[in-house]
Amino acid sequence: MNLGEIMNKRINYLNNKDILAEIAKSKNTFCSYTDNEYAVYDIILPSIEKINIRTIAEAKRNQAKRLQQKAFEQAKAQGKRVKLAEFEIDYRKVQKTDLIFRIMMYDHIPEEPGRKKNPKNIADTKTKLNFPPFQHYKFDENDKLVCVGKSHWEGGMENGYFNKAHGQATNKLAMMWMKLCDRYATRGNVRGYTYNDEMRGQAILQLSQIGLQFDESKSNNPFAYYTAAVTNSFVRVINIEKRNQNIRDDILEMNNMNPSYTRQAQGEWERGKERHGETTASTSTKK
Repeated sequence: MNLGEIMNKRINYLNNKDILAEIAKSKNTFCSYTDNEYAVYDIILPSIEKINIRTIAEAKRNQAKRLQQKAFEQAKAQGKRVKLAEFEIDYRKVQKTDLIFRIMMYDHIPEEPGRKKNPKNIADTKTKLNFPPFQHYKFDENDKLVCVGKSHWEGGMENGYFNKAHGQATNKLAMMWMKLCDRYATRGNVRGYTYNDEMRGQAILQLSQIGLQFDESKSNNPFAYYTAAVTNSFVRVINIEKRNQNIRDDILEMNNMNPSYTRQAQGEWERGKERHGETTASTSTKK
């Protein structure tokens, strides 16, 4: 590889595929499954009633596509020159009993009356969680749906208990949060602030609090979700600092002391604007 190819080679900063994988691993640390292989789901549905012929076919297509991609990546890792189409799997050959359905539900989450004064949905009546709860279901040999996994759970499906504090975000996901905040802090519109480190720290704290709240059933773009959260954190700190600076400048002016250079420059600009307006008005009157 020559120098030109090295310079033109695309650098993998952060991508949705890697972020989604780490989010899934992190959430699984808060879950309990009858078998570890049941942690990988094929489709997300809002309720058990949504499992029908159409959603089963969609789940089969999703699993066939996932297995195809997995086989392709394994072949590439071995140094083989292959194409994705070579590993295509007929979704109709996927067995119904191999499918895993993730059902978004609160049935196993304990009630917490009074947590919110005016509850608007079922989540407001339950214990506060770090991400939307779910259960995993699959068909057994008798074509009956059985629960094989629960979020925020520890132990067996029947004899286990609710637990929302036994998991954690993976180290790799935490590094992704830090990398995202570090890169955002170098943007031209924020890197000049003296409190840049404070903004970056506040953004990392925000991601650690809401990072797992990303709902895969509504979007497959966690990068945009995280970027919006980081932007809001930076803007919040900027607004707080500006408000504090205005208070300091007001106190300094009340005590006949020079305010900050920002306030002085703003005052000079406003006075210049007033003089320009007076000159324009005078010229118009003479005409």
